[in-house]
Amino acid sequence: MTLLGDNTAALYDTGPVPGPGGMPVTYEQVTAANPTVVGFEKPLVPRLSAGLQLHGEYQGSGFTEPRYIARRGDGQVVQLSRLLHLVASSVDGHRDIETIAHRVSARFGREVSAENIRYLVENKLDPLGVTVPEGQEEDEVVAPRSDLLLALKGHRVLFNERQVARIARALAWLHRPVVVAAVLVGIVVLDVWLFAFFGAITPVLEVLDQPVLLLVVFVLTVASLVFHEFGHASACRYGGARPGCIGCGLFLIWPSMYTDVTDVYRIGRAGRLRTDLGGVYFNVVFMLAMAGAYAVSGQAFFLAAVYLGHFEILEQLMPAVRLDGYYILGDLAGVPDLYGKIKPILLSLVPGAKGRKARAEVAALKKSARVIVATWVLTMVPLLVGEMGYALWNLPRLTTTMVRSLTEQVLGTGGAFAHGEIAAGLMGVVGCVMLLCPMAGVVYLSVKLGGRLWRGAAKSTAGRPGLRMALCGVLLVALGGLSYAWVSGLTPEPLPKRPPIAPILQPGVSTSAPPARVATPSDRQHTTPSATATGVPSGAVSPSASTAPSVSASPSDSVSPGPSASKSPSGAPGGKPTGSPAVGGPSVSAPADPGSVSPSAPPSETVSSSPSVPVSESPAGPTPSAS
Repeated sequence: MTLLGDNTAALYDTGPVPGPGGMPVTYEQVTAANPTVVGFEKPLVPRLSAGLQLHGEYQGSGFTEPRYIARRGDGQVVQLSRLLHLVASSVDGHRDIETIAHRVSARFGREVSAENIRYLVENKLDPLGVTVPEGQEEDEVVAPRSDLLLALKGHRVLFNERQVARIARALAWLHRPVVVAAVLVGIVVLDVWLFAFFGAITPVLEVLDQPVLLLVVFVLTVASLVFHEFGHASACRYGGARPGCIGCGLFLIWPSMYTDVTDVYRIGRAGRLRTDLGGVYFNVVFMLAMAGAYAVSGQAFFLAAVYLGHFEILEQLMPAVRLDGYYILGDLAGVPDLYGKIKPILLSLVPGAKGRKARAEVAALKKSARVIVATWVLTMVPLLVGEMGYALWNLPRLTTTMVRSLTEQVLGTGGAFAHGEIAAGLMGVVGCVMLLCPMAGVVYLSVKLGGRLWRGAAKSTAGRPGLRMALCGVLLVALGGLSYAWVSGLTPEPLPKRPPIAPILQPGVSTSAPPARVATPSDRQHTTPSATATGVPSGAVSPSASTAPSVSASPSDSVSPGPSASKSPSGAPGGKPTGSPAVGGPSVSAPADPGSVSPSAPPSETVSSSPSVPVSESPAGPTPSAS
């Protein structure tokens, strides 16, 4: 008692003493009642943030040093070094930093002091959101999240962890080697029969003109997406990891589904690859089930779902965006975030201090991982830059075509509902979504990417006004040149209207081919007198199907080649002219052919004895209404 002083002694005089030992007093009671006691400074007792999960060592990592995975309550995954993982795993909300230092020292193999633990907690774990900052009462923390450019947004849970665990346990047997081999043999046999003998496109064409059947195929496609996620969860369970929830979100404004398989990082690389491929594998199982349903019922829409399932698999295997192919490549390299390595890989090629720092970060990867990641980066960056340049150059064409297609789609869908065609109207809504989502995705990606480039340029040129002025000058010149190209017509014209590929998705949109464009008088300047009245240059598009020259009674009645004759097959002015010489020139009299143009025919009319191709139609490019 005398060691604590009179004030501390008074603390114990609180009532009857129950026994010879007295009432036990805790450390907190002493320090709370008399915080001025010398030598009794309250030690730091760190706490883990709410919902934090420590998944252990990242197995099969592509890094030279071991990495450990932790997941915060908000879903953000963080990588920890071995020392930080040992500290975090020793934090339980009751141990102080002295106790944690003893535990970490014993497990780390080196002496770690309490001050070391305090530094690591306050400067490493608190900023990462792994532990709660000192003085904060709530366990919820607000920590920075990685702002991924191509990440899923707006998560909504569809199946919670308990439901997913039951589903995964029930379907895990499908990943047994014998079953996998049988499924692969089955899909090979099915594809040979479907594509080589039956005709894969035949069932698709049969349902395109039936709204109800097309809705059924759409529902089956959504069901295959859900079953795809069951494949990820069951493969995760089969490999020994614990799957999380299954939900949906927006990927570039496009509705997508996801499965939480973060726990898979603590199992080996083979288990992660099995989990990555589990979704595609279940797509194959689903297609075999649809083929079986066709064999029993004879309904062609089941085979249409099989045909569309192949495109879903190809889309999932693309490594460009964060789909299954991206994660397969990442797990092969042992690097969980390939996009995060774009900047270090590119900076490592630049001389200077930043280049040296980036090279040190790249050197933390194993040689095999460096090769895979560098190859992916050096392939993806030119591809992304090229796509961005193509989109900017064709912006007027894309914008005009998309607005025209969306306008026709909305009007046609509204007309279908107005006339009581409910099924056709519902398919029109699906078509509207298919048009709106890519358009919104392009706008969203452009804004995000533009903002990142702007912030990156501002940060790189901070304190360097000369470089900033030069960069602004280059940007203004580029924008000025691009604007001039848009206004002057150097960029491609909007795509011509064409009949829809799937009319059932576009109710009210005309399925007939648009008429040939009526040329303007300005096109006459492209007509040259190189053509004669006795022949047509080979390969040129003739305004009539006549095999003989046109009949002219007088110079005023001679048939002009017309503006449409001065068009090249690509629709651009300046092609080889066909037909007779210019108006008013000498004409050649010849017996009239029944298919020739009569002198009384209007100048803009084209008469053909065979199906004609409008000379203004572009021979290439997707159908605008189906884009």
